Amino acid sequence: MKTIGIISDTHGRLDPRAYAALADVDHIVHAGDIGDPAILRELETLAPVTAVLGNNDFPEYGETVGRFARPSIEGVRLLVAHYPRDVRVTAAGSAALAPGDPLPDLCIHGHTHVPKLEWGRDVRPATLLLCPGSAFRPRGGFPRAIARVRVDDGRILDARIESLEGESLLEWPPPRP
Repeated sequence: MKTIGIISDTHGRLDPRAYAALADVDHIVHAGDIGDPAILRELETLAPVTAVLGNNDFPEYGETVGRFARPSIEGVRLLVAHYPRDVRVTAAGSAALAPGDPLPDLCIHGHTHVPKLEWGRDVRPATLLLCPGSAFRPRGGFPRAIARVRVDDGRILDARIESLEGESLLEWPPPRP
């Protein structure tokens, strides 16, 4: 079992609380608007990092950071992009996938600065679509946030978006009443 930490929209500033919230994860995904290559170097001191470019990023991150990323972690296929439209997979395909590419299990985006966790018919063929919100400039009245997803043997076990204070904002599967 592995825990994936997901962060987005740092805009050149890594809140120490975000760094601490990701300290125990096995892999980190940064969904764009990184803002400074030093952010990725700092996150890499915690765990391997997969990152994509956002609309405020430039190619200074090197060849390993592009518009899309498609890592597989513990057999779970991820599709990562900054823009929400780029992680939607429809019958017409996706800008991030070529014909014959494996379909994602977990789609991750940034850009909106608003936490989102969706499942069901609207995100198929994926199991989950997730935006961690923003670790620097949240919108919509939400606090600064990150996400955590636990995966094992090709399955997503659970997902949680939490404030940098550790308060749960959104969870999957949803908590039982």
